Amino acid sequence: MKAKKSLFLGLITFILAVKSSPLSAQKDSAKKDHLLLFPVIAKSIETGWEFGGASSFTFHTNKNDTSSRTSSIQAVAIYSTRKQIVAAINGTQYFKKEKFILTEQFSYSSFPDQFWGLGKNTPDSAVEPYQFQQFYIYAHLMRKIAPRLFVGGIFEFQNVWDIQYVKGGLFDKENIPGRNGYRVSGLGASITYDSRNDAFAPSQGFFAQFFFNHFNPIFGSDFTYTNLVVDLRKFIPIKKGQVLALQLYSFNNSGVDIPIRSLAALGGASQMRGFYSGRYRDHQQMVTQAEYRVAIKKRLGIVAFGGVGNVNKQFSDASFEHLKYSYGAGIRFALNKSEKLNIRLDYGIGGGNNRGFYLQLGEAF
Repeated sequence: MKAKKSLFLGLITFILAVKSSPLSAQKDSAKKDHLLLFPVIAKSIETGWEFGGASSFTFHTNKNDTSSRTSSIQAVAIYSTRKQIVAAINGTQYFKKEKFILTEQFSYSSFPDQFWGLGKNTPDSAVEPYQFQQFYIYAHLMRKIAPRLFVGGIFEFQNVWDIQYVKGGLFDKENIPGRNGYRVSGLGASITYDSRNDAFAPSQGFFAQFFFNHFNPIFGSDFTYTNLVVDLRKFIPIKKGQVLALQLYSFNNSGVDIPIRSLAALGGASQMRGFYSGRYRDHQQMVTQAEYRVAIKKRLGIVAFGGVGNVNKQFSDASFEHLKYSYGAGIRFALNKSEKLNIRLDYGIGGGNNRGFYLQLGEAF
């Protein structure tokens, strides 16, 4: 029954999104700007029922530049029946001949959440509620230094306050860093190789990104630690309209005290779909996933996906024991066919009783 309700709700949102885009161009054009505005009615395992609005603006920073991919800015504001509020703006802009690429995110969250403890062996029965408010800023500017090769600089800021949790409960007993509120601010650097043929739904190419971000009191941070991320993606065309997408993602923290919202969190809409985002938390995380994407007709497509992953305290703890797995399927509908900007409707199943529905704008990876 839970799966049927989620699918029905997703179809409602799907229909509303299709019917509520009068500001988009009358016909697809690779060089025209497109603005989509649509209501959001959705449900996920993290939020329950969600209501709000979303928009997507796709454009080219230089209309005469045929070598640059499509830029985008998305905005969303959502309120859930679990009294969660999320407002966010994010996007990626490709400047002339992609000499510079800028990615940014600004968000505010007031979010009742769930906590199972730290580590890869926490039982489902350990769950307890906590909640917080958060303001988040992320900016990543990249400069091309060779064909498809970029170096970049990163700024990240996070202010978390009004954290509420069960006194004497698991969250309290584990002495979670930052449980009384905190601020972190860091600077980092990146190197990226990107040969993907499309910004939203690539059908071929390779993406490899390595970056670190160091948080230190020098930058106004309450904690000192370093975050290192490795993100590898490969897109393989199989037949016309069929693509195999692969990803290896590693999220690693080094330092003694890592605050709660900076820990590796397994699950969510982008990786290990089917697990609650943060079902397993620790200093480090490794995930590999695959997705088979098939175009059916015009704007409609289907996918099947699967992944395995885990969290660890430190790299030496990594092993094939207690691996988590997830799998599922989904539907794709192109809001803007020429730009391949899709609404995705996914249902993921994890180990045990972990499962959930996701409705998002854009592919998981």
